This record gives sequence, structure tokens and C-alpha cells, in this order.
Amino acid sequence: MYNDLSSPAAYLATRRSGKARELSAPGPDTDTLSVILQLAARTPDHGKLFPWRFVVIEDRAALAALFQRAFRAANPQSRPAQIEAAAAMAFMAPMLVTLLYAPQVSAKIPEWEQQLSVGAAAMNLLHAAHMHGFAANWITGWAAYDETVRAELCSEETERIAGFFFIGTQVAALEERPRPALIDISRHWPQIGTKAK
Repeated sequence: MYNDLSSPAAYLATRRSGKARELSAPGPDTDTLSVILQLAARTPDHGKLFPWRFVVIEDRAALAALFQRAFRAANPQSRPAQIEAAAAMAFMAPMLVTLLYAPQVSAKIPEWEQQLSVGAAAMNLLHAAHMHGFAANWITGWAAYDETVRAELCSEETERIAGFFFIGTQVAALEERPRPALIDISRHWPQIGTKAK
């Protein structure tokens, strides 16, 4: 495991996603996954709208068949090898959870804030999986935006797929990815040394 669990600060400083195609068994069991999802749901949520849903994928073969059907419909000239490659994602990692964005009608809470909440739930899901000793990977890709896939995995017309979360055990060593320098992504207001007018 790449992330350091010796302290919260060390964990946050070293956490990074595993690659879904490299995640192997074991994955979380049913009870552990339940805890992971409960922790993921402890997220900022203005108005207590719960604008997110979790779909645990039980049948990978059925998901692969859905991906094949969807890819073929969207790409009628596709070759068999392309269709098989499109379906391969369904079998990566021992555990797969789909996070849905489920916007709620509200006169007070704008959709933008609900979108932020589902993003926070996504990050919580990654953290919860990692803190339980697993690695996880948040992927979107073509399937997250395909209407055939959306219609099968979403129970409401307004729901959308926020991502597929692959969870398992990291086998290969992870290399740190480039991170931005703080000076490039933050600033002070008013600027240091000036006074607000």
C-alpha cells in the first residue's frame, strides 16, 4: 500500500489512487463495504438532500454484457476486439461500486451545490476504502456518459453516473503523480501587504 496510515497527516500526504486494472483480491467483504459506504455518505450536504446513490455491482458478467450492448449501439461500425475491450472494464478489481448523482428538487439548494456534494461523497469513498487497507480508483470513461448504461444503472431519469469505483488490493508499487505547487493553486485576498478598500 502506498499511503502511510501511521497518522492522519501522513495518510493525506501520501494517499493516491491505485490503477483499477492492477487491483487484485481481496476486496472488502459485505460488512466492510457497508462501513465504507456509510463513511462515504458522511459528506457535506447543504439542505440534507442526499443527492447521491451507491450501486454495488453484483454481477460483473451482466455489466460486461451491458457495456458490450451499449458500445455496439453507440459505435455500429466497431470491430469485435473494440467491443471486448469496452467490456473489459467490468471485470477490473474485486469490488465495484457505481456512484450516482441524484439531484433533488429544491428551491433553496442550487444544483451546483448538489454536484459539489456528490464529488465530496466520491472523495470520502476513496478515503474510506484506503483507510480500511484497500486501494481504490475512481473512473468515468465512455460508460459513465453512455445513455444505455445510464438507463440501466440509474433508477430515476434525472440521475447520472458520477463514476465507477474499483476497490481491491494494490499489488504493484505506486509511483507518485505530479502535484501542483501550492503557489500555483492558491492566493490570498486581499493580497498580502495590501488593505481591503
